[in-house]
Amino acid sequence: MADLGKSHHFSDFLKSTQVVYELQAKEKVRAIEELLDVLFKEKLIKNKKLILTRLVDREQLESTAIGDHVALPHARVDTGGQIAIAVGRSEKGIDFDSIDKKKVHLIMLVVWNPSLPGLFNHLFAGLARFLRKPEYRQRLFEAKNKGDLFKVLSEIELTMPQEDRIISRASLLAKLQEIALRKKKASKDQLRELRKHAELIREELDEPLLTRFDKLMERYGFAVAEVLDGACQGCNMRIATKMNSAIEGSNDIYICENCGKFLVAPRKKKK
Repeated sequence: MADLGKSHHFSDFLKSTQVVYELQAKEKVRAIEELLDVLFKEKLIKNKKLILTRLVDREQLESTAIGDHVALPHARVDTGGQIAIAVGRSEKGIDFDSIDKKKVHLIMLVVWNPSLPGLFNHLFAGLARFLRKPEYRQRLFEAKNKGDLFKVLSEIELTMPQEDRIISRASLLAKLQEIALRKKKASKDQLRELRKHAELIREELDEPLLTRFDKLMERYGFAVAEVLDGACQGCNMRIATKMNSAIEGSNDIYICENCGKFLVAPRKKKK
């Protein structure tokens, strides 16, 4: 395993045998199963049924489609090793309940060991930076064969995210806070389901992040605050213009310099 504190590439975690140039599956769960079959064949996972259950549970909590035809299904499960990754391409596309309603043409499935906290954030940060660039996504979609696809994937550079900015975790922390607030009025059956969802979220967040979240919840009753009109709604203090601009429309988490709460963009109201 490469040192997570250093910059390295996606190919450090991926071999060409873990890439499927054209998935046979036509729907989400079958596509996930097909990629798990690849990992099982490569002897990177053992309990395929358990991992599939965890991946499907995670999808039910919130779609792992990140938009622009890409999905990152993931689960933190004992792999018997450290990390297992499989990548699959679908020319026709697969419905992944993506927030932008677009079908997914590229699926990057990640399963990692619970003993490696922070690993997924490390991978996710590098993938998110790469995939946000239209020209890079286009190269992945237009790859002519498995070799070309693997070559482009190998170029993805991975680095640890900055402490004051956690890549694409905002929706998860906001949902974790929502669950904590809903628990107060939940029935026994509802409480059981809420705890299950909270566990799924906590499994893919770093320990320092969760420690800060728990302390803020204990002290203030909430840990995540929206930014409205350039001000943190947790303390009503204005934030830096540059940070405010970055937060707008972002799923990244920023931290208020005044009250220490996690800052997120306001939720878009459903029409």
